[in-house]
Amino acid sequence: MNRSHLLQQLIPASAKRFVGVRRERKSLAAAPTVPHRSDNLRPADGVDLAGMLVSQEADRLWRDSQEILGRFAIPDGTGGVNPGDRRAVHYLIGGFKPLSVLEVGTHIGASTLHVAAALRASPRAGARLVTVDIADVNDAGKKPWLAYGAASSPRDMIEQAGCGDLVEFVHDTSLNYARTCGSRFDFIFLDGGHRAETVYGEIPVALELLEPGGVILLHDYFPDLKPLWSNGVVIPGPYLAVHRLVSEGLDARVLPLGALPWPTKENSRVTSLALLLRDG
Repeated sequence: MNRSHLLQQLIPASAKRFVGVRRERKSLAAAPTVPHRSDNLRPADGVDLAGMLVSQEADRLWRDSQEILGRFAIPDGTGGVNPGDRRAVHYLIGGFKPLSVLEVGTHIGASTLHVAAALRASPRAGARLVTVDIADVNDAGKKPWLAYGAASSPRDMIEQAGCGDLVEFVHDTSLNYARTCGSRFDFIFLDGGHRAETVYGEIPVALELLEPGGVILLHDYFPDLKPLWSNGVVIPGPYLAVHRLVSEGLDARVLPLGALPWPTKENSRVTSLALLLRDG
């Protein structure tokens, strides 16, 4: 173990959080103000989040997807969504029943596969998922998925799952894709860059792409910048970005999913997933 790594282990988690939050606040403060709208967001008052996660229909759709999902041993601890979060995403897709889904941050395709499986389990004509990543996650030469212990590329997984007709892979930045795509979406999952200024720029763009009554799902949202698990880690970016947008007049409310009915990580049922909805 080198000296730098040893020193990192000796620094208390609280000190790391303080430094990380201060750095993120500083970079976010320097970001120019971005105009935003919230009229297409679904009102929070009409969303029964708790019921959505325990509904019999959602359970049935999850069971129906097991034949597809059980084909793949998707590794955990790679920086993407954990198995419990993947199940939650599936339940949300089953509950909201979006026709069009945009995912920002494909990574190894864990949540991509679960969104596609949920769309397949509850078929609707014209259903589609567009997943965007700044990296070429399907690069056949570099095979980036192997570095995370995945056996197949995201595209190969989707094809093997019989969902190739539902999913479009895009290698681009989220902002550039939004400027050029000419599409709108019912459900947008933001799980790309987690720096505060990145999320601050992505949320207004996502709001522009929403169909009326659409929802945005955030990953790594830590309410009040407090740790969710015993490891003491806090990723401040998404919370700080939303906090600034609301302080600037965005009519929005965050609904953290909180504790799920099934395990997530660190021997808990807690998730960092959170819905962004209209506060009205």
